[in-house]
This record gives sequence, C-alpha cells and structure tokens, in this order.
Amino acid sequence: MPNAFRIYNTLTRRKEVFKPLRPPRVTMYVCGITAYDEAHLGHARAAVVFDVLYRFLRHLGYEVPYVRNYTDIDDKIINRAQREGRSWREIAEQYIREYQEETAALGVLSPTHEPRATEHIPEMIALVERLLARGVAYVSDGEVYFAVDKFPGYGKLSGRRLEEMLAGARVEVSEKKRNPLDFALWKAAKPGEPYWESPWGPGRPGWHLECSAMSLKYCGETLDLHGGGLDLIFPHHENEIAQSEAATGKPFVRYFMHNGLITVNGEKMAKSLGNYVSLKTLLSRYHPEVIRLFLLTKHYRSPLDYTEKAMAEAEKALYGLYGSLYFLGKVEYAKEGGLRKAAKRLSEALSRFRERFLTALLDDLNTAEAVGTLFNLVSEVNRFLPSARQATVEEAALAREVLATVKELSGEILGIAGSDPGSFVEEERRRKAALRGIDPQEIEERLAAREEARRAKDFTRADALREELLAQGVEVRDTPWGPFWMVL
Repeated sequence: MPNAFRIYNTLTRRKEVFKPLRPPRVTMYVCGITAYDEAHLGHARAAVVFDVLYRFLRHLGYEVPYVRNYTDIDDKIINRAQREGRSWREIAEQYIREYQEETAALGVLSPTHEPRATEHIPEMIALVERLLARGVAYVSDGEVYFAVDKFPGYGKLSGRRLEEMLAGARVEVSEKKRNPLDFALWKAAKPGEPYWESPWGPGRPGWHLECSAMSLKYCGETLDLHGGGLDLIFPHHENEIAQSEAATGKPFVRYFMHNGLITVNGEKMAKSLGNYVSLKTLLSRYHPEVIRLFLLTKHYRSPLDYTEKAMAEAEKALYGLYGSLYFLGKVEYAKEGGLRKAAKRLSEALSRFRERFLTALLDDLNTAEAVGTLFNLVSEVNRFLPSARQATVEEAALAREVLATVKELSGEILGIAGSDPGSFVEEERRRKAALRGIDPQEIEERLAAREEARRAKDFTRADALREELLAQGVEVRDTPWGPFWMVL
C-alpha cells in the first residue's frame, strides 16, 4: 500500500493517520435518518460517503462492524402522525422502508446493524441511571436533563466555549432546566403521545441519548469512527460526547468524520425554499450510478451544489465511461504480436491508475481525485480502441486486465463502473428512450440509414441524420465496431 490511511478528524481539526483501537477490527457508527419524511439528496450524500468509507476499510483488510441507526420516535414523527391520523409507528415504518429501498437502489451496502431507538429503551434507561449516579444529570418534574456545566469538555468538538454558548443562548421556555444549555435525556409524556415506563414516570428518550446507548451496545465504550452530516456536529454529536464520556469515563470517539452539506443552485436546500430534491425523484430520472458519481466528484468535506447541469454532466460522463468499457470488452485476439504504441500507453496508465486511485482514497477518502484518475485511465482506453479491432494476444489480455481492475477498484470501492457494461448500456438505452418517448427501433433504423449514407460518401445526409438524432437527445459515437448511441 502506498501510504497509511489519513483521515481529517473533526475532533482535532487536522488529518491524522488512522489507527483503530483493536486492529484489524474497526467500529463504525453513522447517524441515520429521523423517519418522518422522504429521504433527500443530503441523506443520499451521507449514505454514499460512508458506504464508500465502509467499502474502502474492508478493501484495506479491516473487519468493520458498521452501525447506522434509525430514529423512529421523535416530535416530528408524532406531529406528522397526528396530522395524518395515523400511528407514529406506521409513519416511522413507512419512511424507514422507503429509505432502505432507495439506498439499496443507490448501491449502498447494508450496515452490520440497523438499530431503531424504540428497540433500545431499556439500554437508554440504564444509561440515564448511570449519568444520574455520577451526578451529571438531574430529575426535574418527570424529566431528566444532562447538566452541561458538570462536563468540563463540553464544546470540544464544535470548538464552542461554554461561556460563549451561555451568552448567546435564547431564553428557554422550559422552566424544568437549571441551565438553558442542558439537554433532555428523558422527556415526560404529553397527553396523547406514545410513552414508555421509566423510574421517572412515563415518557420517551431524548434524541441524543439513543446514539450513545446503541453505540455502547454494538461497538463498545470507545468508537473508532463516528460519522454524519456537518449539521450534526452541534448539538447532536457534542451531546453524544458529553453523555457517553460522563457515563464511561473513557474517550467516546477516536475519529469524527462529517460530510459537507448540499446546496441547490447555490442556495441552502430546504422545503420552505421550494428547492427540496427528493431521492425518490432523482432515482426516477437518473441511473443510481449517475447520482453516486455526482456525489463523489467532490471531496466529502466540501459543500456540494446540485444543479440540473451538474447532473446532466455526471450522466454524460458515466455513459461515456460505460461506453468505453463496453467496447473494451469486445477486444479479442486477432493476430500475433506484442503491445503497440497505444497499448503501451494504456498499460502504463493502468499501473498509474491503481497506485493513484488508492493513494487518493488513503488521503482522507478523496473520491474526487479517485474519480479523476478513473477518467484519466478511460482517456487512454479511448486512444487504444481505434487500433484494437485487430488486437494482438497481449493487447486482448491488457483489455481484460483493465476491465478487471476498474471493477475491482472503482466498482467495488466507489460503487461506480462495477456493472456489466453490456447490460448497463442495454438497460439504460431502454429506460432513457422510454422516458423520452423514443422508439429504440427507430433510432437503430436511422443509424442504419446513416451508415449507408457514410458508405456512399453522402456525408451531408449522414450529418443530417446525426443532427436529427441529437435533437431528440440521442448522442452517437462512431467506433471501430460501428455506431454507439445513448439517450441523454
């Protein structure tokens, strides 16, 4: 391996060499969704980023118990259930199921554990009792709060000082708190709300509590990796640290990783702004790998701006990639000989690709750089293909090696270009033609007419047919094996 794996640790605000507590085991916990509404592109980014991290750690030889939780009881879930006249459980089940189906469609691997908050009420009650026994929590009128001033390290993840937070705190409506910054560990039930029995009366857990209790159960007292969106740093992850470390007396997390947020045409994505991009809508319009490619072409810590143009560019790039691999799979031994000039260049590019691809990912999971190295390799593939119709035995072997390497690295780690190129091309042709209302047979007939015009050297007619196809959104690529088309 070229270098050690380096990760930007939000806790220390610097890149560090990744050293798990008990190698080769790596414990990894990522905050999942609150199941009250459909998943959006921001949820997809977190799912894909940490899916790539999970895949890469396993590629490096680690054993990874991966936990991604579901918040299935929350004010938002209860409010939606009341508005729609449905049970809170029905609401949560619907959106958990949809999220699982949509992330599976995106090629996101299932975590080792997908626990739900309501399945771990006893563990959460036990954790609250530990915090009370240590004197860092207090009971107030049937509710339990964590006393932030009892935890000296509060603010170390977000970089906020307690005094500054107190000075900027809004007036807290609840009179049950001793301090405006204290947060709920256990909330008393309101009339008509779901509840569970506890030593402090009927109620339900606070949001922050569930992740500490579940990470403790599935991963132990100290996590190697904890991930989530940038918006979770404060207060969610800050509060997780406080309650976990106050309970165990041990470091909660060795490495915190946070992905950047999504904007839409330069504005924050929000339903109130009318620029909300649901994952369901995107999956109905684009192949899942187009969405993955779009999400991975920027470094995970950078903000990512969604535009129709950016998605169209990702789609075109993916189609070009699969088109090149499709024809690379057609390269067969035709004559004796070694590697000619273009093939030698491709062989050298393949060696560089493996090293640079892995080096990019070892540098704080730099998928943007890794994707760039993939397309550099494809550029050499495209230079090689014109002479590959009559390939030598060594060139045919090189073509197979390129295909296998792309599948092994990009396909298995990024989740891009891992499908059979022929199947991908045929399926996408049918899907996009149906979306555009185009008959694939009509496209084939026009391409046949264009080829006939080219053979007759009627290039004016051939160009006109190409332009007609382009006007319908059909892009044609001429190859040694004949015309190749995709609907964009």
